[in-house]
Amino acid sequence: MVETLNLFRQILKKWRTRKAAPREVSEVFRFKYTCFRDLLDSNSQLLAIISDLEEKLQGRQVFGMAYIRSQATRASFHAFRMVKSLDVLSGHKYPILYSVLATLNEQIKAALGPKKEIRVTEYTLSFDQVTKDMVDWVGGKSANLGEVRNRVGLPTPPGFAITTRAFEAFLGHNELLDEINKRKMEIDPRDPETIEKASRDIQALILAAPLPPELELALYRAFERLEAETRAQRPSGAALRVSLRSSAIGEDSDLSFAGQYLTRLNVSEDRLIYAYKEIVASLYTARGIAYRLQKGIRDEDVPMSVACLAMVDSLASGVIYSRHPFNPLVDHLVITAVWGLGPYAVDGTISPDRYEVAKTPGFPVLEAHISIKPVQLVADPAGDTKEIPVPPEDRERPCLSPEQIRILAEYAVKLEEHFRCPQDIEWSLDRDGRLLVLQTRSLHLERHVREARRMPRVEGFEVLLEGGEVAFPGVGVGPAYHVTSDEDLLHFPEGAVLVAGHSSPKFVLVMDKTQAIVTDAGSAAGHMAAVAREFGVPSLLGTGVATKVIPPEAEITVDAYSGRVYRGRVPQLQALAEDRTPHMQGTPVYQTLRQVAEYIVPLHLVDPKAKEFAPENCRSLHDLARLVHEYSYDEMFKISDLAADRGEGALKLDAPIPLDLYIIDLGGGLTGVPPGATKVTMENIASVPLKALLKGMTHDALQAMEPRPVEFSGLWAVMREQMLSTPPLEERFGEKSYAIISDKYLNFSSRVGYHYSVLDAYAGATVNKNYITFSFKGGAADDIRRNRRVRAIAIVLMGLDFSVDVKGDRVDARLQKYPADVITEKLELIGRLLVYTRQMDMLMASEVSVEAVARSFLAGNYRLDMEVFQG
Repeated sequence: MVETLNLFRQILKKWRTRKAAPREVSEVFRFKYTCFRDLLDSNSQLLAIISDLEEKLQGRQVFGMAYIRSQATRASFHAFRMVKSLDVLSGHKYPILYSVLATLNEQIKAALGPKKEIRVTEYTLSFDQVTKDMVDWVGGKSANLGEVRNRVGLPTPPGFAITTRAFEAFLGHNELLDEINKRKMEIDPRDPETIEKASRDIQALILAAPLPPELELALYRAFERLEAETRAQRPSGAALRVSLRSSAIGEDSDLSFAGQYLTRLNVSEDRLIYAYKEIVASLYTARGIAYRLQKGIRDEDVPMSVACLAMVDSLASGVIYSRHPFNPLVDHLVITAVWGLGPYAVDGTISPDRYEVAKTPGFPVLEAHISIKPVQLVADPAGDTKEIPVPPEDRERPCLSPEQIRILAEYAVKLEEHFRCPQDIEWSLDRDGRLLVLQTRSLHLERHVREARRMPRVEGFEVLLEGGEVAFPGVGVGPAYHVTSDEDLLHFPEGAVLVAGHSSPKFVLVMDKTQAIVTDAGSAAGHMAAVAREFGVPSLLGTGVATKVIPPEAEITVDAYSGRVYRGRVPQLQALAEDRTPHMQGTPVYQTLRQVAEYIVPLHLVDPKAKEFAPENCRSLHDLARLVHEYSYDEMFKISDLAADRGEGALKLDAPIPLDLYIIDLGGGLTGVPPGATKVTMENIASVPLKALLKGMTHDALQAMEPRPVEFSGLWAVMREQMLSTPPLEERFGEKSYAIISDKYLNFSSRVGYHYSVLDAYAGATVNKNYITFSFKGGAADDIRRNRRVRAIAIVLMGLDFSVDVKGDRVDARLQKYPADVITEKLELIGRLLVYTRQMDMLMASEVSVEAVARSFLAGNYRLDMEVFQG
């Protein structure tokens, strides 16, 4: 980064002393754009981290200190990247932001520091000793299984956990960390082949490395103890076989892809060490490496633990969902079952038996679908597993008896009550008829929102809307209250449902009053969504039609599980309200998370126009990100000044528009341009936002316009202003217009005579990055007519859903966090507006013309007939 900054300074120095070459011009613009793009990327990453922290603060998932440290480190990294990018982009205008970040980092460090962890020294721990409090040393999978065995009291296979201490000792003994880091140095994140090569090399290193003698001895002794413990349950003379399952820190959470690591079944003692190394090596699969690179996760924050369980010779296996996984309106259990080992129950090899079970006393079976099961997976006496035919008489026979179904249902209810949220449970039936729990984890109903939308609607109730993005799942019932201004928030009634055109962090003012939030536009990764999760408010964003179809004051039911809003109160849906009592509340690690989150999650700076919106008032990384994000728009807006001063190397656009437009391509904005070209046409434009803007400027109705009428008192006012006043030199703008573009980005500056307009826009796949900022200033008439002009433009922009600010003869507007198709639609309309408003100064003869010309444009009438201006 230092070398890059020095290069940038050298280029700027050359600009001051001589005419810049086209390549140098392009380098400066590209450098600024890269800084801005990095800033937007880190803003999105930081908001995702905040979202994940808020989910953990609900207390329904197991996590440990490694998780907290990792997320705090990542949050600080992305905050620093944002501050650094803004610092470079602005020419070092905000040095105070570094000290603000340093203070927040010190507070986070202090919150982390005082908590003392009980570090295990053992290489193995019997599952009789393991609970959820040991998640940092045995991983989430083993911690949950120990919790099931020792605190819930349900039967699980005996076994032991191979701790993260063993993992550290293995890597340290062979100095593998240095070797792994050397291979990772050769990775180019943009080149998948380099990731694949590094993955192959690292896994080969791990598989070839010996275990420390003391670790190897510890594993064999743990195996011998397990063999002695299980001897009575095995057939006479049968050797112990075990299953080894990965239990990495963060596995099955947001830190890694669930199921990306290995499981080894039916492992004999002589294969124990190699199977352990295979699972450790699976930490460095190509997709695992790529994921951690993209998310900024350090390898040291995801050490590998392994669960070693006595192999169950399963007669049948399957899964239990303690709540219906695809239809959350139904609070029933779903049990699936196949003959043999469990993998065939989930990997789609065969269709399992399926039972839907009520949670009422006795657990009656409501529905049973018995499938044809032609094959099963079993343990191979020679090792590993094999597929064999199911005996013909068993293929259509149910795998479970009514009593076994009842016992499994009882297990599921106990686990749901203990963990205080729906559970996804793996089970096994052994040859002696014992039902065992192999694994349990949270069943996140919000992950099934898309499937839930296909379920039948609640009969008897009108559906006002269906669709949108769930920012926080749940149900809210109350009268609809439409919020269109800050004033509306001051009068928000207790227990209402907030309905708005766009999400806003300002809604924090009423989060403790509202039952739910529904908006036309917004992103689940945005600032307001993060605040909604912090307060646990069911929120449905980006519906597109909420303000149009939900009547003010009408009582409604918001189903933020399936993405629907019903007219009236729907009693069936209220049963979906979850018990949000934190499962981990009271534990030391949970208290640490709360303390650390205080300096990361809350958003206090919600209004950019408020005097408190300043660096010295940032009390969290969320505040800092909001501030930097806001400032970055202003800095990118100013990039047009560089284009006006240094436009060398730009290509002239040959198109039927009333501007002398020159284009500077940062990459991907133009296509099919031959070497040495000096001009481009509309067909060469690949930039999404510029293409939309030009589409508006070349609209047929504008091209067919007759010459505009001349109101002679207005013409005289313009002439008199030019003859009698001498405007400052800086108010007389150059005649060239510029468009600085990439495939998704546009900075457009039009400086014609005394008129000045600048537009900055981004239109990509990530809603949270998308925006338009637009500014218009100037005019050749007197102050009154110029002010009328900008007020007419402001009315149009407000009609297009922009937030607008008018000062004198300048109007500033912004639209942000909309899908790309909405952004391009607005850009096309601004393109029409730019052509529509040319030479309007002389026509703005009265106050009547202000409203009249705005109404005319919004109605699609671009003729500007004289009677419009005469009232």
